[in-house]
This record gives sequence, C-alpha cells and structure tokens, in this order.
Amino acid sequence: MCHVLKLNRSSFYKWVNTRQERRLKTCSDALIGARIKTIFDNEHGLYGAKRIAASLNDDTGFPPTNHKKVARIMKSMGLKGFSKRRRCITTRRKPGRRVMPDLVGRRFTADRPNHVYVGDITYLPCKGGKNMYLATVIDVYSRKLVGHALADHMRVSLVIEALSHARKVRGSLKGGT
Repeated sequence: MCHVLKLNRSSFYKWVNTRQERRLKTCSDALIGARIKTIFDNEHGLYGAKRIAASLNDDTGFPPTNHKKVARIMKSMGLKGFSKRRRCITTRRKPGRRVMPDLVGRRFTADRPNHVYVGDITYLPCKGGKNMYLATVIDVYSRKLVGHALADHMRVSLVIEALSHARKVRGSLKGGT
C-alpha cells in the first residue's frame, strides 16, 4: 500500500501509532476552543490570540497555553481579532505649495451666530476594511452642526458638498445675522 501511495513506510507507521495522541489533541483543542469562543464573545471580537492566551493563562482551570496554539485554534474556528489599521497620511503636500493660513487663529469662540464656521473630516471604519468619510461644518457660536456630507473618498468635492449643505440649511454662510 505504501508503494502505491508513494509513502515511506515509517511515515505510515508513525501515523498509525500516533492515532491516540491525535484524538487527545482534538479533544483538548475542542475544550480550549470552547473557552476561546467564550472569551472572544465576551470581548466583542476585539481580542486576538495573544490577549486570549493571556486570559486563558490567568484562568486557573486551564494548563498554560501558548499563543501560537490559540492562534491555530482561532484560525480553525474562523475567529479573527480586531487590529487597528496603520494611520494613513492624508496630507501629501507638493514641494513649493504654500500652506493655507489659519483664519480662526485657534480661537474657537464667536460673539454672534453665522460668523465663524469650522469643519472636520472623520473616518468611519466599515466592514471589509473600507472607510467612509464624514465632512462636517459647525457654527462656532451655537456649536450646532449646520452641514454634513458622507462619501467613500476624501476629496475636495466632499468638503464642497458639506459647505453646500450648510448653505442650504442656513440660507447663507456670510456672517452678520
């Protein structure tokens, strides 16, 4: 049979003689897997293999467990912890371009409405590793959101759309009212 399957005889006998150990390993993995699933669910899917291994090792009912074993069991169960993505650089200045002045002067107060507006763009992580971007326009006097726009890109058109929405809501973005 080994000749037909092109196997070494020693490999076949090793497989036959380690049947009991493989069965025990499967049972052990199932017990640890149940505990891993409990910890993973309790932490809302945020813990990875190393943190789950540390949590298992803190538990007195289990023998010490290596994070590599936990990672192998998690992979077989289809569990994947949440990992932060590297922060991406959003401002890529070209050499020679001027920096726009700070018109607010870092003073985020106003003495009347519709006089000072500030804006921001926020990342909203979605499933599949993609991001949505929310651009907002806020009236500094009332601290109310006056305009917003949502898109899957972070281009100038997103900010223009948020400003257009603010103009529709307020009628005009010119100060003085």
